[in-house]
Parts: sequence; C-alpha cells; structure tokens
Amino acid sequence: MAGLRIKGLGEEIGTLAQLPWDKPLEEWPEDEVLTQMRGISRHIVRLIRSNPKKVNSEIFAIKETNSEFANREYTLLRELNQRGAPCVEPVAVIEGRLDKDGNELPAALVTKYLPYSLPYRVILSGSVTPAEVLNMANALALLLVRMHLLGFWWGDCSLSNTLFRRDADEFAAYLVDAETGEFQKSLSNGQREHDLELALVNVAGELDDLASAGVLQPDMDPVRASEGVIRRYRRLWAMLKEPQILDASDRQAVERAMRSLQDLGFAVEEVEVTTEGDKGMLKFQPKLVAARYHSNRLEDLIGLKAEELQAKRLLASYDRYKAREFPPSTPHAIAVKQWLSDVFRRVVNQVPDDLKGRVEPAQLFHEVLENRWYLGEKLGRDVGLDFATQDYIEKVLPYRMDSGVVVNR
Repeated sequence: MAGLRIKGLGEEIGTLAQLPWDKPLEEWPEDEVLTQMRGISRHIVRLIRSNPKKVNSEIFAIKETNSEFANREYTLLRELNQRGAPCVEPVAVIEGRLDKDGNELPAALVTKYLPYSLPYRVILSGSVTPAEVLNMANALALLLVRMHLLGFWWGDCSLSNTLFRRDADEFAAYLVDAETGEFQKSLSNGQREHDLELALVNVAGELDDLASAGVLQPDMDPVRASEGVIRRYRRLWAMLKEPQILDASDRQAVERAMRSLQDLGFAVEEVEVTTEGDKGMLKFQPKLVAARYHSNRLEDLIGLKAEELQAKRLLASYDRYKAREFPPSTPHAIAVKQWLSDVFRRVVNQVPDDLKGRVEPAQLFHEVLENRWYLGEKLGRDVGLDFATQDYIEKVLPYRMDSGVVVNR
C-alpha cells in the first residue's frame, strides 16, 4: 500500500496500518454484533475490531469521506476532547488510499468506539415509553447546551449524530459527528437559534420515521417530542446564563442558587452578585460554569469514573455510608477505602465472568440499589445489599447488554 498516509496520535497507528485500506470500506467484513450497534450515517461507516480473532480487541469506527472533511473533523474532535466535551475520540485520518488496480479510494476518519454506547434506533427498537423518549430529548438538549457553552456551533444536531449511554435512570448524550461544526469565540443568539431550528427539524423527522415503522406508541407526537428538546434547552440555558433575582435578607439564597446549578451537574466557577437599588434584592449572575460537577467530584474523591447522574448516586451512597459508619472527623481517605470494599466492590465483584461487561459498573451499582428499593417495597422490609445483588444478577443482568459488544475492562 505505497503512498498510504496515516495521521494520528497514539499506539493505535501501528494497528491501523495493518487494516485492508486497499479495499472500499463497504467491502470490509463486519462482525454481526457490531453491525447492530452502528447508527445511520450519510457516509459509509464500519465498526471494526483491531484484531477480528479477539473479541476484547480495540474497536474503531471508520468513516469514508473526502480528505478535507476528514482532516477538518479530526481537528474539531481533538479540540472538543481537549475542552472536555462529551464526544467520540479521534484516532487518525487515512489518506492516499488506492485499490489493487491503482484507483483512488476515499479518505477515512477513524475514531474510538465509545463503550456502552447505543444509537437511538437501538434504544428505541423495542417497546418505547414516553419517559424514555423524554429522557433522550433531555440528554440531547443538555449536550447541545454544553456544546454552546464551549462556543461550538454544531450545524447538524440530531439523534443520528449522537450516541447515548445509560446514566442512572436517564441517558447521557455524546456527539459522534462534528463534520458541520465550527468553533466561535462566543456564539451569537442567532447562531444558537439556527442550531435549535436544525435540531427541531432533524429530531422530528427521525422520530417520524420511527413512528411510521410502528416503533413509537400511537399517541406519541414526533413534533411535540422534538419541541421538548428545544424547551429543555431553553430552560437549561436560562438557568446557566440568565440572572436570578434573590432576596438580600435571605443569607442562604446565594448558596441555594449555586446548589440548584450543581444539581443540574454544573460547577459554578465564577459568579457575580450585585445589589438591585434600594429594593433589598440581589442579582445572581453565573459568569463561568463547568459541566460534570458530580462526575469530577466522584473522580477526585473516590477515584471512580462515571456519568453525571451515576456519580450523583454513588456519592450519595458514600455520604450515607460515611455518616453511618464513621465519626464526622474521619478523613475521606479512610472512609473511601472502606466504602469501596464494603459497598461498591461488594456489588460489582459478585458478577460472574460470563456476565461481566454487559452493564457498566457504575450503572450496574445504581440498578442494584434500585432493585434493593423495589424488593423492599414489594416485601415490606429491607432485603439487604447481597440479596438485592444476587436477585439482579439472576433476573435482570442476563437480559441486558448495554453495549452489545464485549468491551475491554
């Protein structure tokens, strides 16, 4: 394959060089399981194992496009990752491809497969409740808010260009296609509104396709569901960017305002508080906010990585455990070590080898706690953590496969 050019970072480059770049991507063999996990794209896309003979080998998503678009999207995804945006991770751009007859083949963009992620059509392929559609709409709205806070105009916000991971009882959304996007120093209201208009049309069309296929419930209106994305976006944006008027005599008002943003998953890194004339009121204006408040706190405190709502649940479990088992002055380092042993690992380590990898550990822990609550309500008593874990492993876990693939752990 003389003339082949691979631009990228990391040790994956050597592996990529061994792939059959002299064949059109549509002719590459693809694992049947991986095929099911591939979403819809205007381009030819394949999910490929770095070593087809090893189910635990690295998985790449490869998209054929032209060189200009491949390089542009690679650069955008790198910058998004550097800024902490929820998106796929770029690996390489492949150029200079020729088939065996010397004919030029399209360039390719390679990204890492996002473990435990699902395209919307897989999530909505079974019996779908309005709550699940609402959760996906909320996740997409939050994703768009986070992109706009970074000054990123998406240009093609849609369910098809998004991957979803379970996050406690809801979903977390990840951008998977940045081809049409661009960074601005500060997005204008007009640019934000343009993104919202595109999202409204795209999501309504995608859900309408599912309704025509008989997947959505008959009383579910695709247009209203799409409008729900926009309403959720506007509520979030207003809470993060617009001032709140507070009672100056209430000493806890500012703290509550900051906590309300933390509950949404945003840390307030800079805030401006000003008096409003002689009316005894304060204007609370967030100036700089950062996403992943609970996720970052969990990683800093306990060393675990999780989605935002998963992290919130794990932190609550740890806080209750520490308050119950230790004096208030006990250092976190001591309490964390014991909680990991007595609670978190006590649950995840009970999963047998043949069922490992089906559900992300943090999500599994959350679902076991939910199962414990459900069984307690059903039986009228607390069944304990071990009983709830075994019941979940026997009755729920065998029927779950969030990622659809065996992933590296």
